[in-house]
Amino acid sequence: MVKLNEEVHRRLSAESRITVVPGATHLFEEPGALEAVAEHARDWFSTHFTGSA
Repeated sequence: MVKLNEEVHRRLSAESRITVVPGATHLFEEPGALEAVAEHARDWFSTHFTGSA
């Protein structure tokens, strides 16, 4: 799955990044995994959407 995400990432023209949550599977069912993903998403949105539109 990571290789597919990396391929898509290379093709994007917008600013983006891939962050891997150690030990997490694609469903983020492991303890703390979904929370880690939510924190990364929050940080990305806070950086890129400042409310100055």
